[in-house]
Amino acid sequence: MPWSETKPMDQKTQFIADYLRQTLDMTELCQLYGISRKTGYKWIERYVEHGPQGLEDQSRRPDHHPNQTASEIVEALIQGRQRHPTWGAKKLLAIVEKKHPEWSLPGRSTVCEILSRHGLVAKKRRRRIIGHPGKPMAQMLAPNDIWCADFKGQFKTGDGIYCYPLTVTDGYSRYLLGCQGLHTTSALEAKPVFTRLFKEYGLPQRIRSDNGVPFATTTLARLSTLSAWWVRLGILPDLIEPGKPQQNGRHERMHRTLKAETTRPPAANRRTQQRKFNRFQKEFNEERPHEALDMATPASIYVPSRREMPDRLPPLEYPDRFEVRYVSGNGGIRWNKGWVNVSSTCIGEYVGLEEIDDGIWNVYFGPLKLGRLLERHMRIEDEYGRLKRKG
Repeated sequence: MPWSETKPMDQKTQFIADYLRQTLDMTELCQLYGISRKTGYKWIERYVEHGPQGLEDQSRRPDHHPNQTASEIVEALIQGRQRHPTWGAKKLLAIVEKKHPEWSLPGRSTVCEILSRHGLVAKKRRRRIIGHPGKPMAQMLAPNDIWCADFKGQFKTGDGIYCYPLTVTDGYSRYLLGCQGLHTTSALEAKPVFTRLFKEYGLPQRIRSDNGVPFATTTLARLSTLSAWWVRLGILPDLIEPGKPQQNGRHERMHRTLKAETTRPPAANRRTQQRKFNRFQKEFNEERPHEALDMATPASIYVPSRREMPDRLPPLEYPDRFEVRYVSGNGGIRWNKGWVNVSSTCIGEYVGLEEIDDGIWNVYFGPLKLGRLLERHMRIEDEYGRLKRKG
C-alpha cells in the first residue's frame, strides 16, 4: 500500500520519528504505516544520508538516455540558430554537418524540439475563432425586406487597373439597385455608394452579404465599420454562412449574367466600364423578362422604401432596464471598476447591457446582440460562437 494521498511528507517524517524512538520493530512499524519493509529501509537510508531533505519526492527522470543528443551538437545547433534566427532545422543541420562531418547528427524533428526547448522558436499566435449563427432565416416577402450586396470578382480593364464591381439588389423583386465599379473593396469607397442608394430608394430592413470586407470582420457579431453604420440607420446585417454563396443565390445568379454581358471583354478603362454597367442595369431592370417573376421585369415589381434616410444619424436607444456604457478609444467599456474589451468598430458609440442572470449580461449594439458579458470572468463571450456550439 502506498503512502496516503494527504500530506505524504508529514507521514514520512512521523515514520522516521517513530523509528528513532525504537518503540516498534521494523516489521511492526511498516505494517502500521502500510508500507513494505523495502520502502521503509529506503526512506531511513535517505534520511541518514541527506537529512529531512532526503524524504522529499525525487524526479524519476533518468540521468542519461542512450539516444540523447550529445551536448556539443546541441550547443552547435543553438549557436547556429542564434546567429541566424530565421534559419530552420534543415539549414542548421547542413551548416553543422559541413563543420563537423564526423558527428552523427539527429533528425530534423529532434532539432526542432531542441530549438523549442531552448526558447528559440517563436510561438504562433492563436487566431481568434469567430462563430456564426448559421443560415440566415429572414424571408423576402416584400420589396426592401432584404437587400443583397456583394462584390463581383475583380478584373482588369484594358488599362491594366483592377475594377471591383459593388452590386446591390432587392432580394424580393430582383431589382438591380446599383452596380458601381470601385478601386478597392474598402468601406471608405463602399459607403458613398450605399449613401446614394439609401437616398434614392430609402432604407431596407436588412442587407444580406457574405462575411468578407467591408461587410463583416472577425470581431464580435462580425460587425464592421460599414455594418455598424447600417445598424445606426436601423438596418440589420444579414450574413450568409462562410463558403455558402448559394444562400444568396438570387444575387449570385445576377452576377453570372452581369459577368457574361459586361466583362467579356472588359472595357478600356473604369469610366467606359461603368457605362457598360449602367446600360446593363437599365436593361436588366426594365427590359429583360425574369422567369422567377412570371416573365415580368424587376422594375414592374419593385417600389422604393417608405423609410427615408435621415439627414443625421439617430442615436442608439435602449430600454430603461438596460445599463448603457460608452465605448472608449481602446474599444472597451468601464464595468465594475475594470475594463472590458468590446470591439474597435464600436469606438465612440454606446452599447446596452441587459442582465439575464446573476452576473450574466447580454451586450447589444442597438438592436444587434454582440455577445454576453460574464462578470465572473470579466469578458464578453462571442454570441455567434455560442450559438454555433449550441446548435
